[in-house]
Amino acid sequence: MKRKLTLTIAVFITIFQLNAQEVSRQSLDSITLIGNRIDIPFKKNSRTVTVITASQISQSPATNVTELLQQVAGIDMRRRGVNGMQADLYIRGGSFDQTLVLIDGIKVEDAQTGHHTMNMALPIEVIERIEIIKGPAARIFGQNAFTGAINIVTKKNTNNVNTAGFQVGSFGQQHATGTTGIDFNRTSIIAHASVNTSDGYRHNTDFKNHNYFIKGTFNKNHTPINLIGYYTDRKFGANGFYASPSAINQYEETQSSLVGASSVYKKGNFTLKPRLYWKRNQDMYVFVRNNPSIYRNLHISNKVGGEVNISYKSNLGTTGFGVDIAKVYLSSNNLGNRDRFMTNMFLEHRFTFADDKLDVTPGIAINYFSDFKFHAFPGIDIGYQVNDHLKIYANAGYTYRIPTYTDLFYNDPTTVGNEDLEPEEALTEELGIKYTKGSFSGSLAIFNRDSNNLIDYVKEKSDDLWEATNIQNLNTIGLEANASINYTISGFNQNITLGYTYLDEDLKKSKVNFSRYSINSLQHHATATFRTQFFKNFRQSIAYKFAKRTEGTDNDYHVVDLKATLYLKSFEISVIGNNIFNTYYTETNLVPMPKGNVLLDVKYRF
Repeated sequence: MKRKLTLTIAVFITIFQLNAQEVSRQSLDSITLIGNRIDIPFKKNSRTVTVITASQISQSPATNVTELLQQVAGIDMRRRGVNGMQADLYIRGGSFDQTLVLIDGIKVEDAQTGHHTMNMALPIEVIERIEIIKGPAARIFGQNAFTGAINIVTKKNTNNVNTAGFQVGSFGQQHATGTTGIDFNRTSIIAHASVNTSDGYRHNTDFKNHNYFIKGTFNKNHTPINLIGYYTDRKFGANGFYASPSAINQYEETQSSLVGASSVYKKGNFTLKPRLYWKRNQDMYVFVRNNPSIYRNLHISNKVGGEVNISYKSNLGTTGFGVDIAKVYLSSNNLGNRDRFMTNMFLEHRFTFADDKLDVTPGIAINYFSDFKFHAFPGIDIGYQVNDHLKIYANAGYTYRIPTYTDLFYNDPTTVGNEDLEPEEALTEELGIKYTKGSFSGSLAIFNRDSNNLIDYVKEKSDDLWEATNIQNLNTIGLEANASINYTISGFNQNITLGYTYLDEDLKKSKVNFSRYSINSLQHHATATFRTQFFKNFRQSIAYKFAKRTEGTDNDYHVVDLKATLYLKSFEISVIGNNIFNTYYTETNLVPMPKGNVLLDVKYRF
């Protein structure tokens, strides 16, 4: 293990010493992370942040957000099939209940279960970039940002969005998409519709997905008003998705929607950002597809909320203050009818010293839940800009997760919830370094997370029911390294991006006879993406992933995806291959992933 770690660090040190040529590329320095309460340029942020840009998205062999995130070290996407069907999101070894997804800064977590998080993943055609914040984020975003947060930023510029496309490929896949944008000087509108279908790569894994998206920006020249609407409907066979692999006739339907309105008002050093939103999720699960009477669950959750974020710049630095209020409603034939009122207040201030080389940002979040009362979560970020190219940073903070309604109330023939559960809590520390010079950028971070009161399902006797209990304590130590280099060959731009994450997890033994909790994180996770061009009007990219999980001795695997695109005036013709070497592997619940998935993609720009 030590030899592997030493070799990985040596590789990244070698890359740091490379001298690359300058090429034109999107400058991350110009990006302001809209997920932050205080507007901070990417380069000045004292946290571990990764940004997937629009250019990287267009060149990627990924066809959806789930596959995009799999190309980032430290992000563990556990899928149950092609096209991102029923995928769970894990960051740095946390659970899918401990991660938060935002869309244009709107928190879209689901109170029923974090298993629905990726139901809100947008079509990549409408995404401008994806901001990935790793580490404790409860101070910034509140509940669920236990191990990190992912903010999906949608497009607002109507240039080059007008496209129509069709994909056809393995397992009877057919994907039809259409995106259009209209600019009326002070008003712009972007709309998207798509349908994705497949016969399934094995018995009872067929699916049919519909996606609809619209975004309007009004009064652009003064105080802008942004409206967003999104609706997705998914129907799919769920062979072995949740119960044992022998449960081959499971079936599920989900519907997720989001409506939001936001604005930005600026005057001098004062910035005001109000936001209103409504998020809905519906989930119907059937144990036997052709006989719902055997076992059927229907859950409908609604979240209605509003927030106001305020920042003020003075001689003492930048002060951020905000309040967000939300009400959650759940209607379920299994979990009952529930409601929860939530309030989150935060205060932070960014000090700068030594000619702006040193930044210190202490802050605190205070949360109130009608069923869990008050909690306070302080934290601090510190960064020092050594020179124009090198920055060191550190951060620490408390973070937490409120139990989901599934944890609290779910019952089936083998499982019982627990209404007396307490929130999960953790203290996380991180130390990192960032280096950027010319066409090269790299980062290295080490982190530690002490988690307490983790929820496990336990029992005393073999014939007892599994019961949710706050019983586990877990210490996670990790290392993460990333590097990206741009260069040219024969006048064509090339890019190589590398990433590696290592986790060492110590689960404290509990005093119970039977426990469901098992660590199955990505102990070693390496990613590499090569975006290359050698001929005019023809580009290709290759994405590689190595994964080794904590459980078992023979559970590592290598997966390679590729995309080759020919540009013919208004047409783009691509061949996309996933798992091109037919690797056999599973990501969750012993569900085998498909082999040799190939798509032909034809896109027309108008």
